[in-house]
Amino acid sequence: MQIDFEKSADGLVPAIIQDAATGKVLMLGYMNREALDKTLADNKVTFYSRSKKRLWTKGEESGNFLLLQDLMVDCDSDTILIKANPVGPVCHTGADTCWNEVNNSNDFLARLESIITDRKNNPSDKSYTSQLFARGINKVAQKVGEEAVEVVIEAKDDNDELFLNESADLLYHYLVLLQAKGFTLADVIKVLKERHK
Repeated sequence: MQIDFEKSADGLVPAIIQDAATGKVLMLGYMNREALDKTLADNKVTFYSRSKKRLWTKGEESGNFLLLQDLMVDCDSDTILIKANPVGPVCHTGADTCWNEVNNSNDFLARLESIITDRKNNPSDKSYTSQLFARGINKVAQKVGEEAVEVVIEAKDDNDELFLNESADLLYHYLVLLQAKGFTLADVIKVLKERHK
């Protein structure tokens, strides 16, 4: 990926932030090479703040991070498009976007993955998800196995509510396992799409 940071005198390029789930444009910031490197290393969007004259990770004070999902460069190599999952409102005013638009996602699983990623990267003693990550990969995998067995047991009975609840537990724990292994549901979907060809 080649980005022409030298095109502007200050070494900054615009970075358009788009919600990976909804496609809604959330904000515009500026990046220098160091901000891009930090974004790629941490998977949290970092800008160069022109007013603070330093690197600034979105959410470093509010906790409303932008979790990197994909990054593309335009045809002139001087503008970045970042697809991210926002954790909370994006604008400093509390709005979903910097244009005061509502950013509703119909993709609840993408939102759930964002929350799981945040719990992994910002552990809290009060969070069950953080506690799962702290136990390690073997315990997370074991939990997925336990939930899968419970789904099979409930599938053989006639209680739809229990079956759906156990299915939800399995899906949730599977998403945690994917994160623990460094993957997302999109990676699994990609494999399925390849098989479908």
